[in-house]
Amino acid sequence: MNTTAHPDTVLIIDFGSQFTQLIARRVRESGVYSEIVPFQSAEEAFHRIEPKAVILSGGPASTSEAGSPRAPQIVFDSGVPVLGICYGQMTLCVQMGGRAESSPHREFGRAFVEIEKECPLFDGMWAPGQRHQVWMSHGDRVIALPEGFEILARSDGAPFAVFGDTDRRMYGIMFHPEVVHTPDGARLLSNFVHGVAGLKGDWTMAAYREQAIEAIREKVGDGKVICALSGGVDSSVAALLIHEAIGERLTCILVDHGLMRKNEAQQVVEMFRQHYNLPLILVDASDRFIGALEGESDPEKKRKTIGRLFIEVFEEEAKKLGGADFLAQGTLYPDVIESVSFSGGPSVTIKSHHNVGGLPARMNMKLVEPLRELFKDEVRILGKELGLPESFIGRHPFPGPGLAIRCPGGITREKLEILREADAIYLDEIRKAGLYDAIWQAFAVLLPVQTVGVMGDGRTYEFVCALRAVTSVDGMTADFYHYDMEFLGRAATRIINEVRGINRVVYDVTSKPPGTIEWE
Repeated sequence: MNTTAHPDTVLIIDFGSQFTQLIARRVRESGVYSEIVPFQSAEEAFHRIEPKAVILSGGPASTSEAGSPRAPQIVFDSGVPVLGICYGQMTLCVQMGGRAESSPHREFGRAFVEIEKECPLFDGMWAPGQRHQVWMSHGDRVIALPEGFEILARSDGAPFAVFGDTDRRMYGIMFHPEVVHTPDGARLLSNFVHGVAGLKGDWTMAAYREQAIEAIREKVGDGKVICALSGGVDSSVAALLIHEAIGERLTCILVDHGLMRKNEAQQVVEMFRQHYNLPLILVDASDRFIGALEGESDPEKKRKTIGRLFIEVFEEEAKKLGGADFLAQGTLYPDVIESVSFSGGPSVTIKSHHNVGGLPARMNMKLVEPLRELFKDEVRILGKELGLPESFIGRHPFPGPGLAIRCPGGITREKLEILREADAIYLDEIRKAGLYDAIWQAFAVLLPVQTVGVMGDGRTYEFVCALRAVTSVDGMTADFYHYDMEFLGRAATRIINEVRGINRVVYDVTSKPPGTIEWE
């Protein structure tokens, strides 16, 4: 999995918690590289990675259930520091000789811990006698500590809220330090990796840039690479990194499928040609795509048609270049984690259209994925390192199928043009109000519904436009953005006045779950 070797790695063993990715991100934010593995393959990973510390995640199981998951014994025998969180605390306790059981007193949500003793985990933040807010989510409890361990903090529902063996550098905590609802949680994790494990904070995007460039040169040798550029931050950063490594032997291909936002293809091309002397081919395939999609209303068929055509166009362009040895993709770490998920489920399909699935086998190319160890926020920092303009780094995510999935019902050229104009006005208003960076993603949707309206003295019968804006950290969950009504009124008035074909505007107030961010 590693692009490069990281001598100081924290191994996070995943027992199925919904927060495991957050643990990895908090550790990395403290300047230490971390990698997640499901508990089933943890022993192999321990030997491969040779971690300097191990964190055991939470999970839905109970240690009192037969066959509940365990950490490999080597974790406890090796002498590396271990931190168990929630279920991780339970299995640490049981595997070291203590006892745990299902608790009659469950704790979910905000709780307070009372600090009993000083320890390296609490350095510089918590002292005996103090009370601190944490976030609990557990139904089990420890009833007997293993030999050599002592209570360090307790709560009403968890008399063993934090326990530890300072000599052996092993700690168990009942609450979740990785979530924002535990205000001191990030510092506690930082104390574990720096104070307890003694690791340096040298995981930075400046260091990663150097390592990744070396790794790309080593992998590619004197081969040629083609990169599917979408204009999104992931494919843009991947392209810049590879260009820095191998120069002119990289060619970027941007396929304009006619489903991009207003002037988007031109803006991407201009930025790359002005700022970077990077070989870039723009292919206008809009007639081909829209012709094939005309009248199609099934969302899955839309996606499949777009994916198939994208591969065909990309393949034709690659042949014109005389082929290539490698295909570059902007695959990120969350995609990698989900493909080797805790449940052992099949690989997820990465949705961004620069992930041209099926292409490597057909074109006999190997993959180059220089961002596969990074989270989205790390990619943005790396983009800054590489000099990518702020306007590109902070761009809202844009789906591979583009406007096709923001146009429920049959697709027509006319509807796409109406939607493109409405979307441009909406985003312009968001930028003018200074709200763009506070929103994770915002866009307009053209509904397959027409309603009666009055414009001037005439009756109209035109489309309804829905506006969507959400806040999120990683796109896994999201809440609708709470605009003030004045802003929505202003945006709606402009869209109705300036876009022929729309006479009604509505705002979508669905969170994820139960809804998805996109409409299709």
